[in-house]
Amino acid sequence: MSKELAAGMEKAPQRSLYKALGLSDEEIAKPIIAIVSAKSEIVPGHIHLDRITDAVKAGIYAAGGTPVVVPSIGVCDGIAMGHAGMKYSLPSRELIADSVEIMLIGHAFDGAVLVPNCDKIIPGMLMGAARVNIPTVMVSGGPMESGVHKGHKVSLSTMFEAVGSVQAGKMDMDELCELENCACPGCGSCCGMYTANSLNCLAEALGIALPGNGTVLATSAERIRLAKRAGEAIMNLVDKQVMPRMILKKESFINALTLDMAIGASTNTVLHLFALADECGVTLNLDTVQQISDRTPNLCKLSPATEYDMDDLGRAGGIMAVLKELDGLGLIDGKQLTVTNKPLSRSYAKAEIRNPVVIHPASNPISPIGGIAVLKGNIAENGAVVKRSAVAPEMMNGVTLKAKVFNCEEDAVSAIMGGRIHKGDVVVIRYEGPQGGPGMREMLSPTSALVGMGLDKDVALITDGRFSGATRGAAIGHVSPEAACGGKIGIIKDGDKIEIDISKGRLNLDINAKEVQSRVKKWKPKDSNPTGYLLRYANLVTGADKGAVFKKKF
Repeated sequence: MSKELAAGMEKAPQRSLYKALGLSDEEIAKPIIAIVSAKSEIVPGHIHLDRITDAVKAGIYAAGGTPVVVPSIGVCDGIAMGHAGMKYSLPSRELIADSVEIMLIGHAFDGAVLVPNCDKIIPGMLMGAARVNIPTVMVSGGPMESGVHKGHKVSLSTMFEAVGSVQAGKMDMDELCELENCACPGCGSCCGMYTANSLNCLAEALGIALPGNGTVLATSAERIRLAKRAGEAIMNLVDKQVMPRMILKKESFINALTLDMAIGASTNTVLHLFALADECGVTLNLDTVQQISDRTPNLCKLSPATEYDMDDLGRAGGIMAVLKELDGLGLIDGKQLTVTNKPLSRSYAKAEIRNPVVIHPASNPISPIGGIAVLKGNIAENGAVVKRSAVAPEMMNGVTLKAKVFNCEEDAVSAIMGGRIHKGDVVVIRYEGPQGGPGMREMLSPTSALVGMGLDKDVALITDGRFSGATRGAAIGHVSPEAACGGKIGIIKDGDKIEIDISKGRLNLDINAKEVQSRVKKWKPKDSNPTGYLLRYANLVTGADKGAVFKKKF
């Protein structure tokens, strides 16, 4: 694309602006590559991305290109958690996708290297690049190192759970302060199999990132070398004109969902894979997710379900070892093209499991079925999702619980912290969906409080909002249709009995059809009165079962 500007009398004005940037005639004549960086000084996962972009630059220069860094916004979900800021997290994904589209086309770039590291920024960048469809490689900033407290690994999820422990009298303020000072020891995406790291791993299976993207630590020299290789790889893709949609095919998304189930990834991956697939003209649905989960063994149990983190996964063989194990079961299509310009199978051909405790062999899986389950019933006619690999065994099979209903996250947290939630309850949080929130907030604060108070084996949580990958327990999210759109979650009352059977995929409100009809007739939606960007978002967004993407027709 930039070659149109590099020669000819009529493009002299554009070249003069290139030269205002300090670019020489020789640099202008080469392919000009955008490095889309989410660098900022508010997000721990992004604060070091200048080092990553510098390495990408070096790789591009070495391979004969001209790199130019352009910015992306990014919200830190941990900082945004538990207040109005979280309403902007998921909506930022669409804004990021739009801005990538605008920057890449507006400046006639020949290719792009995406440098995200945290939740919505990864899918947002990929969505924009898939839309533009110029050669693209993604390289993340890498995971954070674990903190250590009293000989045990700790992380951000430890902090959220510790708040509940203090409230329950299981921890004092001095210990909370000790944890606060060591839980997040430096830069990188939070160290467990949370959403950011889940997506960075799935990018390897999609073929849009190089091996190691999900597990090589942010602070390691290997991360710098990986970024340089990404810079070199984009020049090969530009030369061969390999486009994202040549890589992101239906089979690649099936590979990613299969890996998702094997590593026990965040439920947010369902939203984001659906949204990215939509940009590529690929249709995914919750039935597909359930089918893949039912046939895929869970081979990894990582933080927040255990102390094993991304560094442990990398040293145990990484994502390529997991993919090779799944290929041995016939579950991976190794023929799919990747940013190496070679089939995926070439990337994992020599991979091996180095620690069978972290990556279980297929002959000895943690579970014969995958980490995410889809639930359906009269509460969730279009479906809901739960990270069953992080659910206590006591909550997996046919439990009936009593509803405690809240119309926002804050009221639910107040009830939990105030001791008003007891064994045998199910916390229902509604009007937190994509449209009703608006913005589909994550519910890490209430789920962590339940865990910290020791209630995760006896209390479930159901919401039309979503959950952080740091969540554990019987946390059922993405309930569709959401309350704001007339979903039955909107008619649940305090004291109603709710039947949850995760093993059989069922989620039902135990009232008769006549009562359902009566409540539906009386139901009135809550008005969230959004303003600004959230007002536009609420009027454009689709349901969680569609990936919470924007409507195609208006």
